[in-house]
Amino acid sequence: MSTAALTETKSAPPVEKIKVKVDGREIEVPKTMPDPISGKPVPTTMIQACEIAKQEVPHYCYHPKLPVVGNCRMCLVEYGTPALGPDRKPVFNPDGTPKIAKSPRPAISCATPISPGMEIYTSTPGVKQMREGVLESLLINHPLDCTICDQAGECKLQEYSVDHGQSASRFVEAKVHKPKAVDLGPRIMLDAERCILCTRCIRFTKDIAGDDALGIINRGSFNTIATFPGMPFDNNYTLNTVDLCPVGALTSKDFRFKMRVWFLKETKSLCTSCGTGCNTVIGSREEKIQRYTPRENDAVNGPWMCDAGRLNYKWIGRDDRLKNVLVRGQKSTWTAALTEISEKLKNAPAGSVAIIASARQTNEELWLLSKLKAKLGAVSDSIARSGAEDKLLVSEDKNPNTNGARLTGICYTEMGINLVKIADGIAQGKIKTLIVFGENIIQRAVSNEKLRERETISEVVDEHGITAELLAKLDALIVSDILPNETTRLAHYLLPGCAHAEKRGTFTNVNGRVQKFMKAVEAPGDARAEWEFLHDLVFQVTGQNGFATMEGLFNTMAADVPAFKGLAWASLGDTGVTVEI
Repeated sequence: MSTAALTETKSAPPVEKIKVKVDGREIEVPKTMPDPISGKPVPTTMIQACEIAKQEVPHYCYHPKLPVVGNCRMCLVEYGTPALGPDRKPVFNPDGTPKIAKSPRPAISCATPISPGMEIYTSTPGVKQMREGVLESLLINHPLDCTICDQAGECKLQEYSVDHGQSASRFVEAKVHKPKAVDLGPRIMLDAERCILCTRCIRFTKDIAGDDALGIINRGSFNTIATFPGMPFDNNYTLNTVDLCPVGALTSKDFRFKMRVWFLKETKSLCTSCGTGCNTVIGSREEKIQRYTPRENDAVNGPWMCDAGRLNYKWIGRDDRLKNVLVRGQKSTWTAALTEISEKLKNAPAGSVAIIASARQTNEELWLLSKLKAKLGAVSDSIARSGAEDKLLVSEDKNPNTNGARLTGICYTEMGINLVKIADGIAQGKIKTLIVFGENIIQRAVSNEKLRERETISEVVDEHGITAELLAKLDALIVSDILPNETTRLAHYLLPGCAHAEKRGTFTNVNGRVQKFMKAVEAPGDARAEWEFLHDLVFQVTGQNGFATMEGLFNTMAADVPAFKGLAWASLGDTGVTVEI
């Protein structure tokens, strides 16, 4: 059996199902579903059955990944259950179908379990009237400021008021005015007037992030979300509350008033801040990245994302990006530079070339470098990065593709063990040519803020003994990177590369999940995706060809790398496939 997709192929125990009807259509639904917090099986609810039936039930407080509280009442539905006679036996209609006794009271579908034979009605006149009433109540004190609200275009109150509300308001009294632009913490702003008290933010912070920092103060119409006195709302997951907020009450200071969401182009991508590989959506406009938001993948990050990874995009648009191909400090062209480099590599004696490739490069780029390594008899390695981790999403491994570097053969089981060997080879004059991709190899310890201006935990780069004086002994230093650093300034050949948002490719996360990401924006100047010019270089040096597209490159790599056998670009889908590592 293929080593790919081991997790997906494991057989799951059979799930007990029961039959219910949703708006007259009979469906089978699981009797129980996992609790979002404990993971233990709990009875399936009406709203979950409606979701399986693809019948929308509007809701505010309910979220499939949060504990149920049932406080917004927006998901009220009518229902019926099989009627029982005096003998407690089912009563049947003349045609033999069970007779349904409709409940005189509605039920909140988010908290009401289903039962065999139940019928759920989501669009009766009574249900529509109840939704109108709930919306009218929620809008009593809500400000009419949709035109200036930062949530416009993503607001469920706005959407539901159009789909399920009344066309005119009967409210003529003065609205209650609550605090506006309340600074909750370093990344979150609160507009209390817009809050509908769904408590999603409170439940996420307490039950998911493990930081019981938010609560409700005051009474009645003056209820509002607040932090404990003198305690700012500041953990590494605060921006998830902005995603969860169904209205414009909680907004991100980073994205606040920056861009209307309907102008954004959305691209499926991955977070590169650590080895977890959270699935993301890049929002961009006119070749500029405006924000990252999490993309749901239960096998990796669920619907969540840490604040550090979410804000780790500004370095991509820095003004000092490497934009030109340089040969010995002079501007050149890709054709001229690659031709000269390939001639040097083809004529290099075996063992005189070394490769240091970043575990921030894609699987495909690392595999192409491994082809150069095999042809040249080169020694190669990658640089390990480590930092603080947490119990939710943040990994200790600060490289997004450590497993990719191992599986493609660029580094060994223990990353970094060949770096000293490379340094000694240069010092002894054995290594004359050094190829460096995506690493500032001169630095010993680097913080993310200094290296990429990232708003995340500092990372530690292991000591490897390579200095500027040592690099001066090389005949050829070939460097590809995105931002300038000490290593790029010493390069004989400087090849400007791309950030992950500017190309396509795959990463293999710490759990062995191979995931692809797509191109969101164009790279500046002459910068090219590394796999594109590496393909040209590998062809000129080794003669290996046959992959003019990313799809072809991935499929060729998958056939060559044992761990990836059986995979194809198309089979990865949007959420990836787990392989054995």
